[in-house]
Amino acid sequence: MAMSDSSDSEERSNGAETNVSMGDIFPDLGPESPVISGVAHDRSECLVTLRAVHDEPGMAAKVFTALAEEGVNVDMIVQASASTGTVDISFTVPESSSRSVEEVLKENRDVLGYQAVDVNPRVGKVAVVGVGMKTHSGLAAKFFTALSEHGINVLMISTSEIRIAALVGLDDLDEAVRALHTAYGLDSDKVEAVVYGGTGR
Repeated sequence: MAMSDSSDSEERSNGAETNVSMGDIFPDLGPESPVISGVAHDRSECLVTLRAVHDEPGMAAKVFTALAEEGVNVDMIVQASASTGTVDISFTVPESSSRSVEEVLKENRDVLGYQAVDVNPRVGKVAVVGVGMKTHSGLAAKFFTALSEHGINVLMISTSEIRIAALVGLDDLDEAVRALHTAYGLDSDKVEAVVYGGTGR
C-alpha cells in the first residue's frame, strides 16, 4: 500500500467548482509540460517491519496510533499478506526515532500481537520532484527503468502529483541519484540533490 497525496485541488468561482491543476498554478509551464526540477535523497531513513500481525480491521490503526502518541513521524507505509490470517506491516521513520519505535512496539506487543520486529537502518530514499507528473505516466516508467538498469532493488514506493519516491538499500543510494540524474537529463553540476535529513518528507 503506497501512500499518495490528494489530487487536483478545487476552488469555487461564481458558485461553481473548478479543478485546478499544477499547470494552472504554474501557468508558464503549461498544463501538459512535464518538468523534473531535481533529484532529492535522504540517508536518515529507517525501515521497520512488523511480522505476522493479525489481519483484522483496526490493527494498522492501533500500530500507528501507538507511534503517533510517542510523536514518531511515519513516512512510507506498505502492508502485505504474510500467511493465512496475518500480514506484514512495513514503514519508514527517521533513524533518530528507531529506538523509540522499538520501545513502543515492545510495550504494545500483547495488543498488537505481532510475531517479530525487524529494524533496518541501512536504507535511503531517493525521489524525483517536479510538476506535470500526474498526466505523464512515462515519467514513472523512466524512474524505475533507470534504477533497474543499474541493478538497484526498490523496497518501497510512494508517489504524489509532484514526486516519485523509492526506498532503496543505503549502499545503492548514490548510484540511484546518479542514475536518475542521467535518466531525466539533469546536469548534476547545476542541479543539486536535496537531502531531507530525516524530516519524513
